[in-house]
Amino acid sequence: MLELPGPDGVLSAADVKDVAADVIGQLPLQGIEGSPLDSGDIWPVVTMASVNQSSVWDVTSQTDDTPCDDTVMDWLHTLQREKLEMAANILFRHLALTILDPDRSRIVSIDFVDNPYHGSPDEEDGELCTTNPKDGTTTCHRYCTAYLVSNGKPVTLALTYVRSDEKEADAVKRVLDRVAAYPFEIDLLLADRGFYNERVIRHARDLATTVIPVKEKGERMKDKLATHCSYMTTYRMYKGRERELRFPLAVSVSYQNGDRDKHGEVVRGYVACDLADRTPTQVERRYRKRSAIETSYRLSRQARATTTTQDPIVRFGFVIVSFLLENLWLVLRWAVVARPRQGGRDLPEQFTFTTFCDWIRHELEAELERRWEIEMNGVGVPDAYAPAAG
Repeated sequence: MLELPGPDGVLSAADVKDVAADVIGQLPLQGIEGSPLDSGDIWPVVTMASVNQSSVWDVTSQTDDTPCDDTVMDWLHTLQREKLEMAANILFRHLALTILDPDRSRIVSIDFVDNPYHGSPDEEDGELCTTNPKDGTTTCHRYCTAYLVSNGKPVTLALTYVRSDEKEADAVKRVLDRVAAYPFEIDLLLADRGFYNERVIRHARDLATTVIPVKEKGERMKDKLATHCSYMTTYRMYKGRERELRFPLAVSVSYQNGDRDKHGEVVRGYVACDLADRTPTQVERRYRKRSAIETSYRLSRQARATTTTQDPIVRFGFVIVSFLLENLWLVLRWAVVARPRQGGRDLPEQFTFTTFCDWIRHELEAELERRWEIEMNGVGVPDAYAPAAG
């Protein structure tokens, strides 16, 4: 599925572009019946828009060997969510296992990625989720992801589209089921307080040791957090009901000694499944291992195409391409460029994600025949501004 360049010699921009084309080209694109084009004419345009952080229109208007933007978008509108998501997760798995030791246990984090959206749904209200105000909107397209940190960089393991008319726990289960299929053991599962949900906790604890911050709501939870001393206890969610859930609760009290100009006591509670024998401080330290997720999202946004389309599946496709490009960079960086040394590999600082994207852009500009000219106005300098003779 993935043919990497040989480790001898040099890795060129052409090599990087070819491998990226092989990976992205495996995403299923049904296309338009009877069209003289194929997906090989469409995905390079999307890839170029991704590494440029620009739109399909920008790419097609500045290149000669590409279809028009309407044609490209017509093709992209034939993407099917289920097939696209399935293929993407197969590619995530293959890329991840290229650089991950299956015999080593891992710390896995899950999170929701919210892509802010301005406008109305394409067809159904369920396409859009609500989120905290960001970029002047409270609506978004939402995705649930799972990732782990390897060699200091987050590797995406699985991803799914989240609709507002489904239970978020169902989306989490889809992701966790895909993570459970990986051959390595999961040492720890981490999630933020957005996953503080009875069904999510049940799914997560069945898979691995789990840490999730609690939400301070309900009188019983508020009483648990009304303390000046750290302690471990047991909490009963939905106490006395059929769906009652018991879990270890770690209540950690710490102090802000001027950090970010904040002072005083901070009390945080954590779901600590299978960690009842640990101290609250140890539980909190484990949770902090998920902090690298913001790095992952920041990098993926550096390779995401922009668009004004309302079609949520096209937007989903652009998000998938961005995460695939990030994972591919991690694979090339570790497997092809990093030099073996005692205790691990020496990761090259010069082969950054920006460099990776620049190389793909450079090769695609030649392949798609980037137009390095623009039509003149046919008028020139107005007579009123022309220099006087003589």
